[in-house]
Amino acid sequence: MKKLLITGASGFLGWHLCQLAQTNWQVYGTYHRRSVEIPGVTLLPVDLTDFQALQRLFQQLQPDAVIHTAAASSPNFCQTHPEISHAINVSASCNLAGLSADAEIPCVFTSSDMVFDGRNAPYRESDPVCPVNHYGEQKVAAEVGMLARYPKAAVCRMPLMFGAAPFAQSFIQPFIEKLRSGEELNLFIDEFRTPISGTAAAHGLLLALEKVHGYIHLGGKERMSRYEFGCLMVKVLELSMAKVSACRQADVKMAAPRPADLSMDSSLAFKLGFNPASVEAELQALKERL
Repeated sequence: MKKLLITGASGFLGWHLCQLAQTNWQVYGTYHRRSVEIPGVTLLPVDLTDFQALQRLFQQLQPDAVIHTAAASSPNFCQTHPEISHAINVSASCNLAGLSADAEIPCVFTSSDMVFDGRNAPYRESDPVCPVNHYGEQKVAAEVGMLARYPKAAVCRMPLMFGAAPFAQSFIQPFIEKLRSGEELNLFIDEFRTPISGTAAAHGLLLALEKVHGYIHLGGKERMSRYEFGCLMVKVLELSMAKVSACRQADVKMAAPRPADLSMDSSLAFKLGFNPASVEAELQALKERL
């Protein structure tokens, strides 16, 4: 079987990719500080910001394809730690693209819907980017830098993702913990996304590995606010005592500014065979694991 290198295997998206990719690939995953075990996957400790370490990894492993999911993905962290986050989000990403180009192997990068400013949704791949925070700026820089080094790379702009993984939480786990403890959960009514499950996201990335050069959007088919998502989650998970209240972005002080509407038009991916289930169906499938 061909070798697939997945960076950030210990993260939420990386774990989901490792589960699905094993069907057709011999999977190798990287982690940095947190040692993990994933059955069927060879895990390798690598500091992706160390270019020499990356070179050694490629020389020793000689992968047949790369999917780069590792990132500093908290907008607030990126806003307050721009140099640290730039090293992983931009420099390491561009170096991975260069090494993939040298080896002439497929390379997939997980970018973000936060490359947009939230004023002209739904966004297509051809729409101009205009990030409003450091995280979005770093993703744009990585997109441009990677495609400059390797025009055949696939740049996958990812939406808000949810699900359950052994080593990493998605945004819903803190929501559920809070609701089950009887606390009130305040969610934005003025922030809109096109969410998908981690499993659907992994399917999309593996599809991009086979079929995409350049930009692709891997958003879901439904545009919803965080508040609407929370109400649906309460219904599906039968959190009968839960209290979800509406609030606005302006009500919550955050280090990083947040765009209002980052819903994406993913019709190009749908035409290629990307077919995420509805949010309600995905939550129902996750019910026993949450």
